[in-house]
Amino acid sequence: LHLVESGGDLVQPGGSLTLSCAAGGYNLDYWSVAWFRQAPGKEREGVACLSSRDGSKYYADAVKGRFTIVRGDAKDTVHLQMNSLSPEDTAIYYCAANFWSPTASDWANFDYETWGQGTQVTVSS
Repeated sequence: LHLVESGGDLVQPGGSLTLSCAAGGYNLDYWSVAWFRQAPGKEREGVACLSSRDGSKYYADAVKGRFTIVRGDAKDTVHLQMNSLSPEDTAIYYCAANFWSPTASDWANFDYETWGQGTQVTVSS
């Protein structure tokens, strides 16, 4: 499984952006997929997770109500829809996948099998 992120861009505060995580033909329905981000000088943090077990979605408090993780129409893609972006959302965003599902309590610290190389999101006026 090889993951490739796309969709990162420069966007103004209050704007929206959708990131994509593509698995090159692998059916991600059977994989739990998570998004992480890392801002300069900060540790990597979990943003959102979509569980393959039951379709549960988990979000970091900082993005609840603004970000949505969804499976794409294409079986090999998962998206992160981001609204009401602020400069604090500026970071490199990574997607990660694991065949076994993390839980609501460990998804942000789970040892995911596969990671993408990241896509840059910059929120600035």
